[in-house]
Amino acid sequence: MTQAPHLQLIAELQAQIHTCVKEYIRPGQPVAYLDFPDIKNCGDSAIWLGQIAYLRDQYGMQPAYICRIKDFSRSTMLRRIGDGPIFLRGGGNFGDIWLGHQKFREMILKKHPSHQVVQFAQSIHFESREHLESAKRCIGEHKNFVLMVRDKKSLQFAQQHFDCVVKLCPDMAFCIGPVATDNPSLKVLAVLRQDKEKSSRVDDEIPPDIPCEDWMSESKMDVRRAKCAGLKSAIRDRAFSDLRSRMLNAAANHRFQRGIQHIARARAIVTDRLHVHICSLLAGKPHAVLDNNYGKVYGFMDTFSGGTALSYKAATLTEAIAWARQQA
Repeated sequence: MTQAPHLQLIAELQAQIHTCVKEYIRPGQPVAYLDFPDIKNCGDSAIWLGQIAYLRDQYGMQPAYICRIKDFSRSTMLRRIGDGPIFLRGGGNFGDIWLGHQKFREMILKKHPSHQVVQFAQSIHFESREHLESAKRCIGEHKNFVLMVRDKKSLQFAQQHFDCVVKLCPDMAFCIGPVATDNPSLKVLAVLRQDKEKSSRVDDEIPPDIPCEDWMSESKMDVRRAKCAGLKSAIRDRAFSDLRSRMLNAAANHRFQRGIQHIARARAIVTDRLHVHICSLLAGKPHAVLDNNYGKVYGFMDTFSGGTALSYKAATLTEAIAWARQQA
């Protein structure tokens, strides 16, 4: 039986990820995963869970140390990993749009000059020459930094500006693999950004019969319950050194499932979010795609994921909605 095109694409991208990452992991060697996304954005949780799935599925391992930016402990990390590699979470925060992540990245490079530091696949965007020069200095001084990027524009930019190994690598969320969804109750759902990366669009173009919602709403109580369940599982298994990992991974899984349930409500999706596009591919759901404000979404699609009939690059919101209606 011929494999569905989106399933073939997922398998191909997983293979490309393994080709990029495998030389930086040795079986049994402890690794650190930094910058856990304890935030509402389901897409960041998808990236994180893909990173966890990759290490588990390829090597039967879990990270020896994980942290959020706010609770990073250098001493604990070094005690856990020794001279093992440090991995930084992938996503779209390499640059100065989300500057806190960039400052954390540069701090890690400055304080760990003898460690292999690997940046999981990122999109790059700098608006300030000063911030770019700071990144160039930190990377150039480190000498053992690997930068993975997820689109050709970022690849060209990194090769031009940074003195490090640069690799073109798909987004780690694909390591989650295909996901199943329930029968939808809506025909079309628009999932559109409301932050500083939102696409250029006119909000009143959205017809009243199409719900327009971002996927950033969550119940704090539900997230707390998920974290508590993760802690309880570690205590039950007497995995006391794994308390934080169980807690945070449970929160990431809760947020990812919330995102999947969000898009599962409709037969077709309209979006300007990269990970709504990726999750729609994982779920086998048709979706029309608008670019974000600096080209991140189309850049990724042009490089890796735009080759199936499930996704459609629309020039305008009106065009996107018309295409989605046809699929529904």
